[in-house]
Amino acid sequence: MRLRSNGKPPKGSMYSPPKFYYVYIMTDRSKTLYTGITSNLENRVFDHKHKTRPGFTLRYKIDRLVYFERFGDVHAAIAREKQIKGLMRIKKIALIVSMNPEWKDLSDGWYIRHRYQPDKCIDPSSRILRHAQDSASSG
Repeated sequence: MRLRSNGKPPKGSMYSPPKFYYVYIMTDRSKTLYTGITSNLENRVFDHKHKTRPGFTLRYKIDRLVYFERFGDVHAAIAREKQIKGLMRIKKIALIVSMNPEWKDLSDGWYIRHRYQPDKCIDPSSRILRHAQDSASSG
């Protein structure tokens, strides 16, 4: 396919960028586990960390991404999410430890403002333009 000078496909093109789906496991300090699925892992983790969604993750303060898998097919991702949710806790822990033995937050550093980043940025959870200090102080 021939791209335009700006690197994008021609308007009206049938091309669409590949879409990915993520099955992820998040936890809290007590290692309570939450398994979910999303098409935008960065935004979903942001939502969990900033407690923007009501429910289990808010109630248990789930805020650390410890495991994820990426899929190109939504049906495969849904099947994997169901499979992981059906595992006994010890098997989920073994899955996490196989990829992340120290249970590090895999999203560490995703939301840190770089020193060359402009003073204004878009908050991905609200799509509102904010001053960087406002978004940094609200976390």
